[in-house]
Amino acid sequence: MKKVILAYSGGLDTSCAVKWIHDTYGAEVICFSAFLGEVSNPKLLAKKARSAGASKIYIEDLKDEFAQDFIRPALWAHARYEGKYFLATALGRPLIAKHLARIAAKEKADCVAHGCTGKGNDQIRIELGVKAFNPKLKIIAPLREWAFTSREEEIDYAKKHGILISATKKSPYSIDKNIWGAAIEAGVLEDPWKEPPADAYFMTRPLHRVPRNPFDVTIGFKAGLPVSLNGRQMTFVSLIEKLNELGGRYGVGRLDQIENRLVGIKSRELYEAPAATILHLAHEELEGMVMDREFLHYKRVLSEKYSELVYFGLWFTPLREALDRFFATHQKNVTGEIRIKLDRGHAIVVGRRSPYSIYSEKLATYSKKDEFDRTAAEGFMKIWGLPYEGKAK
Repeated sequence: MKKVILAYSGGLDTSCAVKWIHDTYGAEVICFSAFLGEVSNPKLLAKKARSAGASKIYIEDLKDEFAQDFIRPALWAHARYEGKYFLATALGRPLIAKHLARIAAKEKADCVAHGCTGKGNDQIRIELGVKAFNPKLKIIAPLREWAFTSREEEIDYAKKHGILISATKKSPYSIDKNIWGAAIEAGVLEDPWKEPPADAYFMTRPLHRVPRNPFDVTIGFKAGLPVSLNGRQMTFVSLIEKLNELGGRYGVGRLDQIENRLVGIKSRELYEAPAATILHLAHEELEGMVMDREFLHYKRVLSEKYSELVYFGLWFTPLREALDRFFATHQKNVTGEIRIKLDRGHAIVVGRRSPYSIYSEKLATYSKKDEFDRTAAEGFMKIWGLPYEGKAK
C-alpha cells in the first residue's frame, strides 16, 4: 500500500485519520472532499487537510449531480427511513463512494479510506459503493482500528500534531450536512432523556426566534420536479437552498429521533431538513391530486422498502434501480403548484392546483353544484358489503 485516497470531510475524525494513516501504514494520503453543500470555505478545508499531512486534496462541487441523481429519485419515492428521516447523509454516501473509486483509478491508488465509525451506517454505504465500482480496492477504516476511545482523545491528538480542527471539548458534536439536510449526534445528545441544547441546531431557528407573521411559499412543479418558487423559475439546487433558508427561518424541519441502525443498535439522532420537509409535503400533496387511490396506496408500501435500501447502503442494486423506474412512472402528470404556509415550526399546505388534477369539485361538493349520483350509493353498499354480512361476532 503506497497511496490512499481518503474521503475527507474536514471534521475531527477524518482530519486525525490523515495523520494516523500516514504514520500507521507509511502511505501517501490524498484527500477527496465532495462538495454537496456542506463546505462553506474550500480554502480552509484544504488548509486543514494539509495541516494533517495530506499530499493533495480534491474538492469537487457535486451538488447538481447529487440533486438530480440522488435527491430527485428519493423525492419521487417519498423516501423517509422509519417514516421520519429524509436520508440526507444516506443519499450522499453512494455518490461519495462513486467518486472515491474514480479518483483512486485516476491516481492509480490501490486503497481508499473513510472516517466512518464501526457502529455507524456510513461505513456500509461507502464500502458497498466502492466495491460496486472496484471490488479490488483495499479499504481502510481508521475508526475501526485506532486506539482512540473518545472524541476528546482525538481532539488532544489533533492539538498535539498541529492539525487544524473545529471541534472542541465544549462542543463535541459530530455533524454531517449537505443541501438535503443535516445530521447531528454525539456529546450530550447521547442521553435520550436530555433536551438538545440550543447550540446543537444550526440550520433552523428555535420557535421563540421565528417571525411572528406566517409566510406563504408557492412551489411550482413540472413533470415531478420543483422548478419555481413564488413564481420565480429556479434550478433544483437553488430552490432547495432557498427553501432551506426560508424553512430554517421559521423553524421548519427539526427532528429528534431514536432510529434503528443496520448494525443492530438504536441511536439518538438530530436532523434538520427544512427544504426536504417542505418539498416532500408539496410533492406528496400534488401527487395526491393527480394519481389514483390504488397507485398512491401501493406506492407507500414500496416507499418504505426503498427507504430501507437507501439507509442500508444498497443504492447500487437492481431492486433500487427497478423501484426508481416505478416511482418515475406518471411523473409527467405531477405538474402544478402547491401553496404552503410556514408558521412557527410548521409547514402547512393551504392551496393546490394542477392541469392534471382528478379532483372534481362537482362530485365532492355538498352545495347545489353537486353532480354525484347519490342514488347509486345504495347498490354500491349492497355489493361492497355482501361478503361481510353476518360476520360480526
